[in-house]
Parts: sequence; structure tokens; C-alpha cells
Amino acid sequence: MLLKTEALTKNFGGLTALNKVTFEIKEGEIVAIIGPNGAGKSTFFNLISGFYPSCSGRISFMGKDMTGTPTHEFACSGIGRTFQTTNLFTDSTVLDNLIIGYRSKTKMGMLDAIFNTKRARRDEGASREKAGEILEFIGLTEVKNQPVGNISQEAAKRLAIGLALVTEPRLLLLDEPAAGINHGETSELANLIQKIRQAGITVCLIEHKVQMVMNLADRIMVLNYGTKIAEGTPKDISNNDRVIEAYLGGAEHA
Repeated sequence: MLLKTEALTKNFGGLTALNKVTFEIKEGEIVAIIGPNGAGKSTFFNLISGFYPSCSGRISFMGKDMTGTPTHEFACSGIGRTFQTTNLFTDSTVLDNLIIGYRSKTKMGMLDAIFNTKRARRDEGASREKAGEILEFIGLTEVKNQPVGNISQEAAKRLAIGLALVTEPRLLLLDEPAAGINHGETSELANLIQKIRQAGITVCLIEHKVQMVMNLADRIMVLNYGTKIAEGTPKDISNNDRVIEAYLGGAEHA
């Protein structure tokens, strides 16, 4: 088991955003989390990536108890993620964004950079090599020298995924990766997610585009008002009356 949560709970004041959610992610899967707005999906992501501390329950990753662990240790352990709002350095080039992203994996310090030490040169070379590898993987080589502010929204989505991939995660969390892009771009992004899985990286995504999820995911968890109301294969979920009532009947099927 790659990641497991047990009775994971998060309260904000008197509001229970997530209520005793138990869930498992197996290595090599693509799993999806769906549900209406306010269901607790992003809260769940924030808990399993260390951005929020849980109020109760347990998180384990690769057999290690991560409950209460600082945020940076989640990333160092092999959990990468994107966010609903794409946070990129818009004045820097596509390539430079990835180089900056990889530097978190290097040991170069400020003095190394100032004095251009051997370690600085070695780490700079490694950063450029890794950035080039990820650029090719996500299909953005042709725009590598363009400022991020000049590229399309779909390319920015790919770059955000690239920034998560450059940290070499075992588990990649994608928060609404297809939001704001059209049907054809959504299909291409789904192909990239499949490619990521084929590269040996497990993927968990939050997504409102139900048809994309049904075509892509091995398993789906459905949240509603912070509670898990269903879990199963896409076929199980699409035939679940409770899910249809809570979500699928009014969801976007693009």
C-alpha cells in the first residue's frame, strides 16, 4: 500500500470539513476523488500532502506514519502535487521554472551560488538536465524559452504538472488539472496522466469533469459534506444511487 488514511478528520472551528475518511492508494494506480463543491476534496489533498494538520486520524505513506509531519517532509518523502490555482513564475521562462523547481532537490547554498563553487556548477548542470528531461516528457520543449506569461492555459497546466514531476515523486496529487481547458485539451491532458502512470508514478486526482474521470481512473472515492459516501470502480460509481443523487446527476460531463 502506497498511501493509507484512517479515520482522517479535519475541523475548522465548528465546521467538519472532513469526517473520518479512510482510504487507500495502491502503487501504480490512477485514483480519483470526486464530489460536489465543498465536499472536502481539497481538504483531503491538503491533509495528505501536509499542508494542513489533521484533527484526528492517521496518514501513512510507504509504511511510514506521516501524521503531524511538517509539510516539507511530505515532499521529501515522495509526494508531489499541483493546486487548483496554477502558481508559476510568469516572468521567467518555461525552462527556468523547471530549473527553479528542481533546485529544491540540490544541496547548493547561497555561498555556492555567489562564488560559483564546484558544487554550484554540478547542481546547476543537474538542474538543467532534469528540466530538459521533464520538458520533453510534458511536451513543452518548443516553448521552453518563452516567458510563462505568454503560453496558453493548457501549456501552463502541463508546466504545473512538470513542476511537481521535477521533484521526482512516487505519488502525484493533481488538483483539478483539467479546469478551464477545452474538450480536446482535456483528452491530451488525460493522455499525459496515463503517460505519468506508465512512467511508474502513482496518480491521485481531484476532477469535476466526470467523463474524463470515468475513462481514466482505476478507482474513485466520492465525498459529500466531508464524508466518504462511495468507493469503487468507475462502473460501480456510475451505478451508485447515492452518488447519482449527491453529484453525478448535476455534474459537468464534459
